[in-house]
Amino acid sequence: MRAFSQVDVFTDEFLYGNAVAVVHDADVLTDEQMAAFARWTNLAETTFLLTPSDPAADYRLRIFTISRELPFAGHPTLGSARAWLAAGGRPRTPGQLVQECAAGLVTVRGEGGRLAFAAPPRQRSGPVTPAELDTLVAALRIQPGEIVEARWADNGPGWVAVLLRSADAVLALEPDYAQFGGFTSVGVVGPHQPGGDAAFEVRAFVDEGSRYDEDPVTGSLNAAIAQWLIPAGVAPAEYVAAQGTVLGRRGRVHLRQADGEIWVGGDTVVGVTGQVAL
Repeated sequence: MRAFSQVDVFTDEFLYGNAVAVVHDADVLTDEQMAAFARWTNLAETTFLLTPSDPAADYRLRIFTISRELPFAGHPTLGSARAWLAAGGRPRTPGQLVQECAAGLVTVRGEGGRLAFAAPPRQRSGPVTPAELDTLVAALRIQPGEIVEARWADNGPGWVAVLLRSADAVLALEPDYAQFGGFTSVGVVGPHQPGGDAAFEVRAFVDEGSRYDEDPVTGSLNAAIAQWLIPAGVAPAEYVAAQGTVLGRRGRVHLRQADGEIWVGGDTVVGVTGQVAL
């Protein structure tokens, strides 16, 4: 038996964010056991806390979707950090912990009651090709002129990001998943009118091997979008993104540029604790 947590991320109210399943003390589990349990939970991601191999890290994290292992993902990072702390974990540096994952070391720190991670560097960036743009237009079922810009924004999961003219345009999307071609992770962002609690609306469409699905709230995508939009002057140095609206969620992702980094923060709620027979 292993200690188990389920944490709702990017929400201050349980049931309105994005859940991650967290298995504690998972060093003895095999790759096959981890993958099988991730398929069984049927969540966007399931994570496993292990002893770090890097002396600078507080713990090591492995992240699985129902179809593959990811080198990094945002909401599992914050949710797993919250689960580790709630289970009695004590970071080497007060107020800050270091996660080791396949993408390297990720710093997580407390910010006004929230947790925030330093966005990892993008593994691929830059504009898409004309052929890739055509595929995105067909997949999103929009006209070419509705896209302001599209760029690669991959920090591990394979993101390509599309900027539309408005949040309403983002919310109105009804993608044709059969047209996604070789894209495995497509993010779309558009600005809200001033005056609301969120500056941008974000949606994420992800290939899960046997199907495409929409992710409720996505830290890695929002991190990569901020790394694009803030330096480009499209977004301010600090803003809030909304995500999950069309799925009945109220995800809020807090982005800011500080200390030469993009920090991605959000509220986290531990909703389930117990034991899992692994």
